[in-house]
Amino acid sequence: MSDIIHLLPDAIANQIAAGEVVQRPASALKELMENAIDAGATSVKVLVKDAGKTLIQVMDDGKGMSLTDARMSFERHATSKIRTSEDLFAIRTFGFRGEALASIAAVAQVEMKTKQRGAELGTLIQVEGSDVKKQEPVATTEGTSIAVKNLFFNVPARRNFLKSNPVEMRHLVDEFQRVALSYPEVAFSFYQNDMEFFNLTSGKLSHRIVGIFGKNYQGNLVTCTEDTPHLKVKGYIGKPESAKKSRGEQFFFVNNRYIRNNYLHHAVVNAYEGLIPADAHPFYVLFLEIDPTHIDINVHPTKTEIKFDDERTVYAVIRSAIKQALGAHHVMPGLDFSLDVNFTENWKKGDSGSQAVHQEHRYTGQDERGDTAYKQYQSPTFKRPSVSGWEKLFEGGELLNQASKVSSSTDAQDDIDVLTFPSKANEEPSKSPLVFPDPQEMGTGAVFQVDGNFIVAQMSSGLVIIDQQTAHERVLYERYQRQLTKAAGASQRCLFPQHVQLNPADFVLVMDIKQELHQLGFLIEEFGKDTILIQGIPADTPMKNEKALFEGLLEQFKHFKSELSLDTRENLARSLARRSSIRRGTKLNAAEMESMVGQLFACQNPNYGLSGNKTFVKLDLHKIQAFFTK
Repeated sequence: MSDIIHLLPDAIANQIAAGEVVQRPASALKELMENAIDAGATSVKVLVKDAGKTLIQVMDDGKGMSLTDARMSFERHATSKIRTSEDLFAIRTFGFRGEALASIAAVAQVEMKTKQRGAELGTLIQVEGSDVKKQEPVATTEGTSIAVKNLFFNVPARRNFLKSNPVEMRHLVDEFQRVALSYPEVAFSFYQNDMEFFNLTSGKLSHRIVGIFGKNYQGNLVTCTEDTPHLKVKGYIGKPESAKKSRGEQFFFVNNRYIRNNYLHHAVVNAYEGLIPADAHPFYVLFLEIDPTHIDINVHPTKTEIKFDDERTVYAVIRSAIKQALGAHHVMPGLDFSLDVNFTENWKKGDSGSQAVHQEHRYTGQDERGDTAYKQYQSPTFKRPSVSGWEKLFEGGELLNQASKVSSSTDAQDDIDVLTFPSKANEEPSKSPLVFPDPQEMGTGAVFQVDGNFIVAQMSSGLVIIDQQTAHERVLYERYQRQLTKAAGASQRCLFPQHVQLNPADFVLVMDIKQELHQLGFLIEEFGKDTILIQGIPADTPMKNEKALFEGLLEQFKHFKSELSLDTRENLARSLARRSSIRRGTKLNAAEMESMVGQLFACQNPNYGLSGNKTFVKLDLHKIQAFFTK
């Protein structure tokens, strides 16, 4: 029997390797930008056409390559980073396996121009499908320029699996943002079809965050630093009010390399416990600096997952750093020891202690007599009331008067006004949580509301109890689905159109779903760079805050997109129904409740809401009668 095992040709082997390294245009962009950073570039320019399918070009001002290095860079497993096996455990750069350019050149047409600093001429190399087509000297600027054209031109099946241009564009923007965040000292620019998306100058990390995500983040950043012998943490976290339902603005960098780690993400979320809702995700950009010998980065083809030798310690340090940052910037409630009764009693025993406490809250103004005659500004203090004369409390009708006289005679020398603020905690609970209608209105089909959350309707066979928010979401969802199918959404014009500033990734997303938004009734148009103008909203939506409605819709859309596998129309209908439905606790009049009941039972599927919960339950007469019989 003849032998059947043989070596793969280089072209096929390179294409197999490319399947791991180059999954889409964004993968190629990531590899090229990381190579530019490793080359010591101070400025990186990215040009993209047709969402990377036609062209991805990265130009840098790094140190460039010689003729031999330029030729060797396209060979498999050719690298300048690894000499011995020990080097694998001390890696601080990005590319090191020597597969990036070889894999990209196997599935695209690549043109490289590179020139070393101080050299007279550079080198031009053109490669198509791993075949070198041209190699010659060329006059070019110092640094390296690599253009990747017609990605997957020789693998049509892979090209057919690429998504639409807006989807691929979002992936390109995501990869660009990650590299740009990891090196704020490097200037970056990004152009799509000759239109500028980013122009980031070198500077501080806070400036880079604002430059990428918009000016809305300028007042929501909290500095986070922690220095331990095992790990150093630095970066910025977002204030609790800036937390969002969708993930996507959470960044971990280990030795300036972007990673994904759900375990460390849980450490951050755990530090926000009690400050944000359970389903919200805080913003953070955190840099972890650790000895490379304590991590293993070569566990994933894209190197976005790494292993720590002591992950629990890293978890504890990150959680502690986040809690300390939130407390230091007064984001978390702190303790005011001036309000402690024990401290107050001890301070009042000595004159020196009392003067020190009062001096801390003193306003040092002077009147015309030259002394400090202004009243001291003090923290409210708790005083232990005198118990002398307690027998008089039981002598009859002057209980409060006697108590006030005793207290005022004891503390008259302090002359401090005491203000009492009412609290609902001291109020008597309501005798009945039900909101009953007038008995004269209780006829056949009468409805009433319970606790502002449930609608109770009378039927011939008993009662039906409806969850008003879940029911309204179902009604709106089916309505928006019909509008998207028939493209017949009515709009109401805004009296004062509002503009919404978006980050580039969200702007691309909005442009991608612009047609579907118009079918729902939104009238939007571009209004400058990364800005849209809201001219109208769906006709059946309350005209309250159009900007908040649109931003909430976009956030809900991204949340559903990351959590559920839905097409664009289904996602939009769900998102708008969730955001424009009535909230729990909303009081409704009889006409509104009757309309809600009628619309719910006119739906195709009135039994369940968008999250799978029941919209109503029925209590028939037999079940009600069973409550009162043995």
